[in-house]
Amino acid sequence: MSEADDNTTEGAATAAPRRGPMGRGPMAGAAPVEKAMNFGPSLKRLLGRLRPEWFQIISVTILAVIGVVFSVLGPKLLGQGTNIIFEGVVSAQMPAGATKEEVLEQLRSSGQGQLADMLSSMNLTPGQGIDFAALGSVLLGVLALYLAASLFLWLQGFVLNGSVQRTVYRLRQDIEVKLNALPLSYFDKTQRGELLSRVTNDIDNVSQSLQQTLSQALTSILTVIGVMVMMFTISPLLALVALVTIPLTLLITVIIGKRSQKLFVDQWKHTGELNARIEETYTGHSLVKVFGRQQETNDEFTEKNEELYGASFGAQFVSGIIMPAMMFVGNLVYVAIAVIGGLMVASGQMSLGDVQAFIQYSRQFTQPLSQLGSMANLLQSGVASAERVFQLLDAEEQSPDAEAPAEAAPAPAAPARAGALAAASARTEPARADSGRTAPGEGSGRLVFEDVCFRYAPDKPLIEHVNLVAEPGHTIAIVGPTGAGKTTLVNLIMRFYELDSGRITLDGTDIATMTRAELRGRMGMVLQDTWLFGGTIRENIAYGRPGATEEEILAAAQATYVDRFVRALPEGYDTVLDDEAGNISAGEKQLITIARAFLAQPSVLILDEATSSVDTRTELLVQKAMNALRSDRTSFVIAHRLSTIRDADLIVVMENGQIVEQGTHAELLQEGGAYYRLYNAQFEAPALEGEEGAA
Repeated sequence: MSEADDNTTEGAATAAPRRGPMGRGPMAGAAPVEKAMNFGPSLKRLLGRLRPEWFQIISVTILAVIGVVFSVLGPKLLGQGTNIIFEGVVSAQMPAGATKEEVLEQLRSSGQGQLADMLSSMNLTPGQGIDFAALGSVLLGVLALYLAASLFLWLQGFVLNGSVQRTVYRLRQDIEVKLNALPLSYFDKTQRGELLSRVTNDIDNVSQSLQQTLSQALTSILTVIGVMVMMFTISPLLALVALVTIPLTLLITVIIGKRSQKLFVDQWKHTGELNARIEETYTGHSLVKVFGRQQETNDEFTEKNEELYGASFGAQFVSGIIMPAMMFVGNLVYVAIAVIGGLMVASGQMSLGDVQAFIQYSRQFTQPLSQLGSMANLLQSGVASAERVFQLLDAEEQSPDAEAPAEAAPAPAAPARAGALAAASARTEPARADSGRTAPGEGSGRLVFEDVCFRYAPDKPLIEHVNLVAEPGHTIAIVGPTGAGKTTLVNLIMRFYELDSGRITLDGTDIATMTRAELRGRMGMVLQDTWLFGGTIRENIAYGRPGATEEEILAAAQATYVDRFVRALPEGYDTVLDDEAGNISAGEKQLITIARAFLAQPSVLILDEATSSVDTRTELLVQKAMNALRSDRTSFVIAHRLSTIRDADLIVVMENGQIVEQGTHAELLQEGGAYYRLYNAQFEAPALEGEEGAA
């Protein structure tokens, strides 16, 4: 915009100053201050977004329970296999034909009572070796259990993956809807890179965290429960020893988690700030080189990169301590179980297979606890990103449209618009006769400002008690010094901001009672800063009115003299523009944006210094096309070069947010007021320069 300062200078109370060469326009506000992480409510809200997937979540839980049951039964069966092997080896060393009781009595009588106690709990058949048939059945059973467990756990992961991706899909949709509902003031105060980081990096991190933690957390919790049940059925004493792990695990996780959570919040905050810096530098790379600020830009990047490195390293290092700490606790419990279990086998209170199974269960018990601890860093990182996304979703939206919106008088029909385009493209020197103009009050596009007041900051007035009438078919030029409120005035017409008091009517209807879509559908706006998207020239022009025919697109291009340079391009209207539209000149970019606005054929046309990037000869051609196309349409022209608006029907002079003069070019010059001073100021300097050169 030619007057971005209207949106920044006047609104500076809500935006912090920027450093470096890249601070410009309404995107120059600083990133919002990061709030302290509120882990519990944010996690609850994140999990609440899975509510539409309740059936799939139940299915996932059932599949996980079945898979875990099969998985925890495996060590018990393997323990039976160990008993079969050990009992077979011991039985083979006993005299054949003797009974178990006789062998035990002989051992006790020979002073080997402890060995007899150990063997008393075994199923021994003296003289008989290993029962390979029974052993084979056990091993096949274990194989079947593990295969079934793997299948059910794979199905659980498959279903959960779909649920998580659909949840993130809905989250992205909500973000898209939210961005369209946010007021312009939000984007004035937020760096573009910071905003992009929230809708890309943070959402991706939320998706990754949910994907990696939900499945593993559910499986780990169920495994802990299942293993605990199996351990109590084998030995309550050893189970109590294993339970010591739980409070130690919770204590370690809480202590370390509190320290790492703040670091994860800082990590994602610095990520957003670094992305904002990179985006700014890339967008303005030419400006950086022109002013020789590469070193300063590199220094600022290095500073932000080091901040991100420090936060990321600290978060990963602190949270990474959890897993080794869990393994240390698990190893201590493992040693205690091995010692106590060995003593119980020696005393005949447990079989060797049960001890083996219990040791396996102790591993299965401590492993999921360690996994839960190690998942804390993923979960903390994901919740930190989720809170940043929720802050965006919770941002205050623009005021909603009226429940029963009013409609302004209908705009000209599409065939008439197409006819106007065709007529404009056929004329080289279109005349603008007053006799052919629609009488005031008729047609569409009559805009009236009634005691309009507006301010960006409550304590800093800007627009004060403005009254203005713009008749259909008239051109209203708005002039004044920088910061006078010119661009703010047209932003109020578009309802980018809401009025503090007063009202603006379009064809007798208060625009505040219309839907924004209806209002902006009647408007066409061409800014000083061009915006073209990656696509063909035809697609960029057609953006002004979806569904426009090829003839209408060509007519708009011819009317705005786009056709002249497009036909010189090798691929014509199929020429693909890159993101920066670097393959065409600045003037050609502006012509395309003007053609796009002309194709829309709005009731009200707003030109914010729209011809500033066009050369003098092309500007004259565009002005002629404008004269032909603005018949029966109100045109607001914000201009700094007063020579371009001499023929305006009404010139409005603004100072400090107020209209100080209104009239035609001749009338205002005759009055000798503010316009007279502005006009002379623009032509005195060239005259003086000419005199100095002649001297």
